[in-house]
Amino acid sequence: MINLNPNEFAPYYVDYIKLVPEQDIVKGLTNQNEELIHFFTSISVFKHEFRYEEGKWTVKDIILHLIDAERILSYRALRIARNDKTALSGFEENDYVVSARANERDFESLLTEYKTVRQATISLFESFSKEDLLQLGLASNYSVSVRGIGYIILGHELHHKQIILERYL
Repeated sequence: MINLNPNEFAPYYVDYIKLVPEQDIVKGLTNQNEELIHFFTSISVFKHEFRYEEGKWTVKDIILHLIDAERILSYRALRIARNDKTALSGFEENDYVVSARANERDFESLLTEYKTVRQATISLFESFSKEDLLQLGLASNYSVSVRGIGYIILGHELHHKQIILERYL
């Protein structure tokens, strides 16, 4: 597992962080971007709006959830790296998914947005110094570091890829 201090992430993120094999955040984000685009494009069009159970998200919902979560987590990383000591609030992912209406969108537009957001995240993390990565802030009532957020982004995506493989394909 990635070697982080306990004050660098909320305990509920440990399962995401355990999935991350890559120590270098930027390298991990770059490699994962290519891997996940390939993975998403390999999913049959007939599975894009499939729900394995009533009330569960579709593959389109998951992709837009990944986009939204990455934007929010990157914003947190930016604020903390810039030494903003304001406590950052959480977000209710289920409300976001309902409001986002991913299933009304074209699959290609979701992939384009995913690539754009990921490139912005890569650029952001490339800009951080070693000191920036160690900065601590408060998000969702837990201490978190900028590098912890990077690993959370990586692990969150791997978590959802596993779910798609196990329950959708």
